[in-house]
Amino acid sequence: MTDHQEWPHVFEPGSADEPVLLLLHGTGGSEHDLLPLAARLAPRAGVLSPRGPVQENGSNRWFHRIAEGVFDVDDVIRRAGELASFLAWARETYGLGDRQVIAVGFSNGANMGLAAVLLHPQALAGVIAFSGMYPLKGRTVDADLSAIDVALFNGDADPMAPLDSVEQLAAVLESRGARLTRSVSTGGHGVHPSDISGAVSWLVDRSRRVDS
Repeated sequence: MTDHQEWPHVFEPGSADEPVLLLLHGTGGSEHDLLPLAARLAPRAGVLSPRGPVQENGSNRWFHRIAEGVFDVDDVIRRAGELASFLAWARETYGLGDRQVIAVGFSNGANMGLAAVLLHPQALAGVIAFSGMYPLKGRTVDADLSAIDVALFNGDADPMAPLDSVEQLAAVLESRGARLTRSVSTGGHGVHPSDISGAVSWLVDRSRRVDS
């Protein structure tokens, strides 16, 4: 999508001294799905919540896939570039100045946020990924991620985001210098209460570190 003004999204400015949360919904979701989650994570933060631009059997997604669990990596790369371009447009359009943007994604949205930060680290300050996995299978990443913070929240029995892919993701992030926090809970694909409390703590700790 090249006409950013026509990209369906929600923007709430929040407090100017807080970051902006880029909300990236899961498959079948919309720009409204994660607004309640954002209010729980950081009620004073800004919110930028676009709708996934890809349709799969009537469901909104962020990128195409070849089969269940098999991503069209070329499309992942393309869509990550589109999202980075949208963020640049939003920063200018909404007067965000130097406010940091932190992606918060679930499932397909988590994978999109991770792809964006791996390929366009200048666009984001960090990512909170719920039930995400490595989105660039078969491709290498050479970006400098030393300014990036990432929090991964996964279930130990998640068939859609298997732990071997999460381990690969963690290894890539750390090899490129990202500051990584991981939490693996008992369960499958979803956002668990412990994940939410963990993400709140991560945001608070990160804010204290950035402000110190």
